[in-house]
Amino acid sequence: MAKKLFLLFILLSPLLVNAQYTTVINSNRPGVSESPYSVGSGIYQFETSLFFRKANSTPLFSNPKALGLNLLFRTSFLSERLEFNLNTTFEKDNIAFRNVVESFSFNKTGFSRFTLGAKYLIYTPTYTDKSKEIRSWKAKHSFDWKRWIPHIGIYAGANFGSFLTDYHNEGGITPRVGLLLQNEFSHKLYMITNVFYNNIGSDFTEFSYVLSGTYNYNDYWSAFAEIQQIFKKYEIHNRIGAGVAYLYNQNLQINASVRGDYLKENIGYYASIGVSYRINKHVDKFIEIDKLGNKIEENKPTKYKENKNFFGRLLHKIGSIFKGKPKNKVPLDITPNEEGAEKAQGNTKRKRQKSLVDGIIKDDKKAKKKTIKENEKALRKAKKAKRKAEKKALKKAEKEKRKAEKELRKLEKKLKKEQEALEGEALEKKFNDEKKKKEEAEKLEKEIKELEEELKKEEELEKKEKEKEQENEKE
Repeated sequence: MAKKLFLLFILLSPLLVNAQYTTVINSNRPGVSESPYSVGSGIYQFETSLFFRKANSTPLFSNPKALGLNLLFRTSFLSERLEFNLNTTFEKDNIAFRNVVESFSFNKTGFSRFTLGAKYLIYTPTYTDKSKEIRSWKAKHSFDWKRWIPHIGIYAGANFGSFLTDYHNEGGITPRVGLLLQNEFSHKLYMITNVFYNNIGSDFTEFSYVLSGTYNYNDYWSAFAEIQQIFKKYEIHNRIGAGVAYLYNQNLQINASVRGDYLKENIGYYASIGVSYRINKHVDKFIEIDKLGNKIEENKPTKYKENKNFFGRLLHKIGSIFKGKPKNKVPLDITPNEEGAEKAQGNTKRKRQKSLVDGIIKDDKKAKKKTIKENEKALRKAKKAKRKAEKKALKKAEKEKRKAEKELRKLEKKLKKEQEALEGEALEKKFNDEKKKKEEAEKLEKEIKELEEELKKEEELEKKEKEKEQENEKE
């Protein structure tokens, strides 16, 4: 398997591209899948999760319950495409033993995982920008079939099992390799596929794959669903999970997940809550371009020594030669033999001095190199100061933005309170008016009733008087 992955890397190496640094945190949590992208240079990212796992105990030794903390540290510093990571888990396990005769359990605390690894992005597909399509509605809104071509990354790491707890110790240092794929079907829907070959060359070799789908509801909330299968020597472990993530700010994410574990006939569950945080020290490389998009090349001026043209430097050189002119002494040999004569003739030969023009040209080259170095140093310093100023201005703008948002929220609260107070006063006034009208109506009704009673009394008196008059007439 390792040889096949290495061959795949060799075949795809001409397609290497730069990794994508994101302005917001790019976390693998709360799932177990890994994106092929690195975090980017200058990023130090911590992804933690507090988890609880519970399942039924199985015959002989098993781990039915565990509570622990998982930490994934990610960083990149050699290349934008290369990431180094450390994945470790510290947990408290409940180890159970059960057979026909007896059963017992005990607790064990320690590391259950410690893996150092690296991943490398080797290919990123390019998609058609349909937002620029203006001629055809169908072409603009149709599915881009190129999105089935995945982003490709490879992973290689090592498991260190010598200092893990006895239950999780799988013996020494074992390699772990994987293939990382990611499909972006839209700006909201992503799918990640991972294939891993773990503990290679040991008695605990395992093969696994992960399928994870993520959907972004908005700029802050996202949800995922995940399927994982682990094929071991004597068993198959299945996991199905789902979870949510909330982006608190550019460098902080909060997440939670639940999973179901299925191992033979044993069913368990797994729940976790975690936080991902990054320290952002990334610095972008800027290229200055003109209005047409062409790179601006700076003309570096040539500087010479002050107040000295070509003839001035020539005269200066001639004067320095005459000042330090060496005295050549020719040794004489008066021996009559021929060997001595030849020796004397050999010693009398004079060496040719260097050309004055060559010396001046050499000095000019040195002066030019020195000037170029000074200009490059000044240019680097200016660019550094420019980046620092831009960063400072950006921080100031963000601070002012936060301040303005805070003041806006205060004004909104104040307006809301005032509106509520005005509504309360209006309701109270309406209530008083209604109450007053009701009281006046009741008063009128009372007066009408009193008038009606008086009329009744008068009618009764008139009736009685009529009856008396009739009785008197009869008499």
